[in-house]
Amino acid sequence: MTMRASPPQPTASLAFRAVRADSISDRLPGLFAEFWPAYREWFLRQGDQARPTYAESRRMLRLHMPELLPLYDELTEAVGGGDAQARLLALYRPTPYLSGCSQAVLLREEPVLVRNYDYRPDLCEGLLLRTQWLGRTILAMSDCLWGILDGVNDAGLALALSFGGRPVVGDGFGIPLVLRYILQTCERADEAAATLCRIPIHMAYNVTLLDARGEVRTVQVAPDRPPGVTDRPVATNHQGAGDWPRYALLTSSEERERFLLDRVNDAHESAEALEDRFLQPPLHSRNFHRGWGTLYTASYRPRERSIRLRWPGLEWRRTIDAFEESRLDVAIAW
Repeated sequence: MTMRASPPQPTASLAFRAVRADSISDRLPGLFAEFWPAYREWFLRQGDQARPTYAESRRMLRLHMPELLPLYDELTEAVGGGDAQARLLALYRPTPYLSGCSQAVLLREEPVLVRNYDYRPDLCEGLLLRTQWLGRTILAMSDCLWGILDGVNDAGLALALSFGGRPVVGDGFGIPLVLRYILQTCERADEAAATLCRIPIHMAYNVTLLDARGEVRTVQVAPDRPPGVTDRPVATNHQGAGDWPRYALLTSSEERERFLLDRVNDAHESAEALEDRFLQPPLHSRNFHRGWGTLYTASYRPRERSIRLRWPGLEWRRTIDAFEESRLDVAIAW
């Protein structure tokens, strides 16, 4: 019998950087210049007229998240003050996009929020930002420069987003900016859930919240129906049965949800074991040929105000109080 070797797996090298930005003007202008060509192409993909005007975007930001307005104005000026740049940074009715993601909370002696971020490698900033703005320190994975995919603040509130698995698009903000707002202004999971429920979101998302007291909330938001709030410790990529069956099947969303519920309901499951499971199927994905796969695993411990970023064979640990800048090049297997 002839044995045939498996073909080598294609890989992409993705740079992850830990960056400290104590002020808007400190590091963000240089980072924005680096990312702007790709973001401009994405933001205007449907044509300039498809995106809201600067005046409308700023008005909606003032109406729904007024505390961010000074930061927004300062950031817009720092990156050059152009019309397209300002409209992008407001993230009001941005270009639609899809992703995967799984997230779960384990409540033991020390509560922990673990998540996988599934997306395209060429569209991931790979930035772990420590910011100290408006009297609040935040450690978070960045999106759209000042938006947040997952993170923790100095009050011990941690959160993460996953796509809600529904194709509806409407009026509202891109969720990364709303997560920035929540970590800038909230300290508890229930407070954060209430804030999330009052802000319009342009697509369907599931947001998991965990605070230092061990309180958990998962909020399902969408532009076409009222938000739903539960204390469910797990979220994947659907909000209800039959929302988008083909997408749920394609991403194994229900399988991942059942798997995670079994894990968090197992009294013998440890935080370390749960983290390890996120590095393996069915949670860890290499479906880049379908548009996305797992780019990183993040584990947040609110009481430590810490993040542990993991990849197979690699990890980073950072805390809000002990943070150092560095770079790590990660080989992502397609």
